[in-house]
Amino acid sequence: FAVSGRDARSATAGDLGFALAPRINAAGRLDDMRIGIECLLTDDTARAALLAAQLHAINAERRDVQAGMLDEALALADADRAADTWGVCLYQPGWHEGVVGLVAARLKEQLHRPVVAFAPAAGAPGELRGSARSIPGLHIRDVLVDVAAAYPGLLARFGGHAMAAGLSLRSTDYARFVRAFDAAVRARLDPAALTPVLWTDGELQPDEFSLDLARALRDGGPWGQGFPEPLFEGHFVCLHWRPLSGGHWRLRLQALPHGPELDAVHFQPPGEQPPTSMRAAYRLQLDTWQGRERLQLLLQHIE
Repeated sequence: FAVSGRDARSATAGDLGFALAPRINAAGRLDDMRIGIECLLTDDTARAALLAAQLHAINAERRDVQAGMLDEALALADADRAADTWGVCLYQPGWHEGVVGLVAARLKEQLHRPVVAFAPAAGAPGELRGSARSIPGLHIRDVLVDVAAAYPGLLARFGGHAMAAGLSLRSTDYARFVRAFDAAVRARLDPAALTPVLWTDGELQPDEFSLDLARALRDGGPWGQGFPEPLFEGHFVCLHWRPLSGGHWRLRLQALPHGPELDAVHFQPPGEQPPTSMRAAYRLQLDTWQGRERLQLLLQHIE
């Protein structure tokens, strides 16, 4: 908790999912997963602090690696958009196999297409390891079953579930898999599923932008698959904004038509700067700093 800047006394599911878990998982992605396990199990406070600092540093490295891979993946994906590819496959020889799942997940959100990202398999020359992420309406493991049945021997191994899967294949078979994957996706996927739909819980009234509601939402969790955190929508005017590190935005918004001024943050903004007037989907959150709580909108989508 300390290295991630969170307070264990007021911990939420979000703290575990978005602050602690990435640091613990980063060791398994880039180094040795035993670092995270020992940090959780040790009874030595000084040893735990040392391991936590090491995990924090590894996670910072993971973010840098992921950012570089994501930039390359977005450039590669432009060609897939131009070709109207349904099942997107991406590979670069310099990518890290421990991060391809994160890249696939981010690209899936941006493209609204099933994505498989590949990297060379460490310790297995001539082999690629891929991580797949899907969209609603397409069972990604079943797609891989179809590929394996149509092309025996193409996949060395694979496994997963409806929304995520992992696989291995020979690097010389990558081009063949790209064609087979796109064909299998087209055979299973309803074209209507390629159009993203964002469901919300509607608009908040001006008096509902409150700390009490934000606290109730925080305490109503943990939210997750099949039980999503409430997502609201509304119209806003951007009064001012500033960029944050990592390409994020910090904004001051005015809720329309007669709502309050509100702080907001957008961690995956769609451009270089926000529009003056926008329709936004957001989550209502508490931003706690030095023991003080304030209301904050976590923007999920703007147009």
